[in-house]
Amino acid sequence: MKRKNLSFLALFFCSVFTVYLYGQQQVSGVVSSDDGELLPGVSVVIKGTTTGVSSDFDGNYTINVPNAQSVLVFSYLGMETQEVVVGGRPTINVTMITSSEALDEVVVTALGITREKKSLGYAVSEVDGDALDNVPQENALNALSGKVSGVSINSTGGPGSSVNMVIRGANSLTGDNQPLFVIDGTPIFNTLNNVSGFGDRNTVDFGNPISDINPDDIANVSILKGASAAALYGSRAGNGVVLITTKSGKAKKGLGITVTSSTVFDIPFRYINSHRRFASGDRPYTEDNFPSNAFGALLINEGASAWAGPELDKGINAIQWPYSQQEIESGVPVARELRSYSNPENFFQTAVTATQNISIENSSENISYRLSVNNMDNTGFVPNTDLKRTGISLNSSVKLSEQVTVSSNLNYVKNGSNNRPGGDRGVNPIHALYQLSPHIDVRQMEDYWLDGFEGLRQHSPYSFGEDPTDISQNNPYFLANEALNSFKRNRIFGNIKVDWELLPGLNLMGRYTYDGYNEERETKISSGYDRAINGTYGLQNIDQREINADFLLSYRKAYDNWDFSVSAGGNIRDAKSANSLIGNQNRTGLEVPNLFRISNIAPGNLRYENEESHRKINSLYGVLNLGFANTLFIDLTARNDWSSTLPEGNNSFFYPSISASLLVNELVDLGPKVSLLKLRSGYAEVGNDTNPYAITNVLSNGGYWGSAPTLSVPGTLLNPSYSAELSKSWEAGIELAFFQNRLRADATYYSARNTNQIFNVDFPSSTGYSSQLINAGETSSEGFEASLGLTIVDNDVWNWDMSFIFNTNVSKIVDLPEGTPFIRLWNDARGGAYSWEGDEIGQIVDARMVRIEDPNSEYFGWPVIDQGGFESSDRTLQDADGNRVADVIGNFNPDFNAGMTTSISYKNFTLSMNFDWRKGGQFVSQTYRYNESDMRTQRWLDKLVDLSGVDDVPGFLRANADQYLSPDGDFYVLVGGPTAEMGGLEHTEGGITLNDGVFMPGVIVDDDGNIIGENLGGPGTITTRYQDHYGWDFTRNATFDADFVKLREISFTYALPNKYLKSIGFTKASISLFSRNIILWTAADIGIDPEVAFQPSTGGVGDTGVLFKQGIERYNANPFAIPVGVRLNFGF
Repeated sequence: MKRKNLSFLALFFCSVFTVYLYGQQQVSGVVSSDDGELLPGVSVVIKGTTTGVSSDFDGNYTINVPNAQSVLVFSYLGMETQEVVVGGRPTINVTMITSSEALDEVVVTALGITREKKSLGYAVSEVDGDALDNVPQENALNALSGKVSGVSINSTGGPGSSVNMVIRGANSLTGDNQPLFVIDGTPIFNTLNNVSGFGDRNTVDFGNPISDINPDDIANVSILKGASAAALYGSRAGNGVVLITTKSGKAKKGLGITVTSSTVFDIPFRYINSHRRFASGDRPYTEDNFPSNAFGALLINEGASAWAGPELDKGINAIQWPYSQQEIESGVPVARELRSYSNPENFFQTAVTATQNISIENSSENISYRLSVNNMDNTGFVPNTDLKRTGISLNSSVKLSEQVTVSSNLNYVKNGSNNRPGGDRGVNPIHALYQLSPHIDVRQMEDYWLDGFEGLRQHSPYSFGEDPTDISQNNPYFLANEALNSFKRNRIFGNIKVDWELLPGLNLMGRYTYDGYNEERETKISSGYDRAINGTYGLQNIDQREINADFLLSYRKAYDNWDFSVSAGGNIRDAKSANSLIGNQNRTGLEVPNLFRISNIAPGNLRYENEESHRKINSLYGVLNLGFANTLFIDLTARNDWSSTLPEGNNSFFYPSISASLLVNELVDLGPKVSLLKLRSGYAEVGNDTNPYAITNVLSNGGYWGSAPTLSVPGTLLNPSYSAELSKSWEAGIELAFFQNRLRADATYYSARNTNQIFNVDFPSSTGYSSQLINAGETSSEGFEASLGLTIVDNDVWNWDMSFIFNTNVSKIVDLPEGTPFIRLWNDARGGAYSWEGDEIGQIVDARMVRIEDPNSEYFGWPVIDQGGFESSDRTLQDADGNRVADVIGNFNPDFNAGMTTSISYKNFTLSMNFDWRKGGQFVSQTYRYNESDMRTQRWLDKLVDLSGVDDVPGFLRANADQYLSPDGDFYVLVGGPTAEMGGLEHTEGGITLNDGVFMPGVIVDDDGNIIGENLGGPGTITTRYQDHYGWDFTRNATFDADFVKLREISFTYALPNKYLKSIGFTKASISLFSRNIILWTAADIGIDPEVAFQPSTGGVGDTGVLFKQGIERYNANPFAIPVGVRLNFGF
């Protein structure tokens, strides 16, 4: 009986199994993304069961389903989950769509920890790599302009130039306020102190090292703006953190090769608005009225700096440079018609930048890799200027076991130039160009050596009869080709990381990072330069190296409604730098012309410096993250740093932070239209230590006294009791999303206090020192930033996305140390960027025009004119009590910044644009200051008041006193002009009377200050020559509004459809036409970009020690350009 029962059971189970096998169906297919990429690791599950598989390396999957009614659920991080009914089909290929629901968006936070954005209690901005390389940029930071709220970016202009990035305003008064840059966990050395140059007036910006990064390698950028976000980086996080994640290997069909090539032509179209009306000279003489000379004809003063000579294009003949060989040999010059030339158009060339990038990548279950090679080649606007960069990067990951993964990121970059153009004046070809009188054709100067003096003297304008070797101005082509500043920078950076899952939920990460480079700079200035007639030579070598070793032990566990994670770790930072330079001192020259060797410099003319520094910081830190019911999230962090740069016993500093977020929409049912309502807030403390060796006084090399070496005592008394700078900040914000995340908004208010600033204060000279470094002072910053995103259309044919950003910030000085009444960021004329306690940082002050101060006088407020016809200035900055009395004329910080990005796609066509708007703020243009003091600009001509058609000039000025005489009216009024046609008044000088007189309306006073007459154009009015009258004492004559609107980027892309790709063997292919940084409007309208008001200097600026001045420029005057570029991108 038992045997029968067993037989029956066996038969029953076999029958059931047979039926089961007969009823099952095998389904297979390929899973890809909406951009054509194969997707490994996609979860494919039978709905209602736990049965499922994952797609393999090539996106393939195979699964057995019970019947034709089965539903397959496809899910993948960042993609919309899809459900597909089998319906008897043996093959089902699925295209995963990028999720429009960003509520579970994962972002990279401090220490490279990935978090769900909804859980963060602080603001983090992310920019996708595609948004950065959609329009190619030579420097990745420039691509962030107009895309991130709270971030301002300035540059000295042009590829390879330094980029200044400030997050939420300036925090430190004595630092460069640059954020910390971290690439795949590797802290990257970056500074603004990268300006140097040998020779007189040779200021060269060699670019900050962050420009070494290849934009094509970037996957995304996370910007940790507030201290709450960045606190885990401790003393390096005071100015925010920029986390850059590079691209890693992904599974690819085909060979996994991607090639990108772009070429952009920057076509100059607008220049400084110099006039072309007058030649060089001091008065507009004609053939009928000129000073007598040996040649009996009008002779142009070629050496004059002012453009106030004879009129051009009026049929006037004059003896002018260049002279024919016959004229030179005979000594008899020939007068020729004076004509004008547009020298900027004839000198500047179209800049060209070509960039190529090739990468190969792939990924399997255990191994992934991406190898990238990049090359960028640029030629600049100025002839003979260039920049080249070649880089190789390798990202790889190996899964050694189920628990252990080893990954690495290695980069080598070679960056260099045969000639970086000098800034400032002197060797800057742009300065020489705009000095050149418009009656001279710059094209006649292209052969820049003087005949018979090749290699010794430049071919440069001179007045007939003078010595042609006595140079009065530089030839722009000579400077471009013979004043050379080259550099080579070789850089290696990267890391190796081990991730080890010790137990379920318990992970250990260990990482070693390295960033180091060697940079060689060389200056060669040939004989003939007007400020170093025998030439200049110099070498500089810079070595920079930083090593970091860190570990992080993390544990995560979920209990019912609670999600809990805790991490603890540490870091050892070791940084070394060395800087050595040797060359000839300014204006001393070389022994043998143009022999560029150190041995060719006389020993007494040598300039040599050698600096080395070494610093270490040891750190421990911890993180606690709590989440409750997917509704409330709390983060606590703590970090302690021990710095070698601070005194023993006072070198430990602790940085805590706390932040929280609440998802109101999870707490309260707000209806289907509200996708997210999140409130967040955070508080943190971060700081900054000081430079190495700032606590110990040391002797320095004082040169030689005869043949004996000497040592010198430093002028600054150092302080052995420093403590770290400290920033305490708080922020609160709200995030909103509606209609399935198609409408998104984010707003943040923040406030920060920065104390323990390190100041250099005056010290009594009786001590033997001129100053002392101390901890003192306090600044505050507060601001508001907001963003808005809209998905207007999203279907299979059309897609239209728009986003807007807005931010405003105010930084003030709350307290200054005793004996330091103000902070000077830079000075110009009798004013500059000065701030007193209670003032905003960045304010610009100016000397006051002396006016009648007696309120009972009928002339109250009128300018005071001396007996020479000139105004007077009061150059006093402050009174005896330290209160500011100088006029505040502006601030180099904006009132606000706003930006808009839009992308419209139709089938395979995409149009993208990014606009940037700056409102408010001012800048000083020393380019215009120097040019207008020599009467070179059309703007200065237009400022003159022509009253030649007015019968009663004094009566007119009195009737319009509010405009012409009042301190609230036009600041610097000149009535008259350079010619009678332009309203010029009769003026006699040197026995010659011409109509080139001007006067300033006001009252004339004697030496005792007594009013002796009116200067209103009536009897007794004192006129001056037009070319003599410029208000050099007043900064405001060259201060302009910095408002602008720019089209940062525009691109039009066509992507080849998949049906055509297969036939040509490509996996993707697209072509883009683009342009960038088109200046649509500036309030100043002077042909200078307000963003390049960022002047380099070879010495510490003001009270800061930083080598750049924000809010002021000097001959940083590249032309406005219209870039036209094409970009090809294809994979196979």
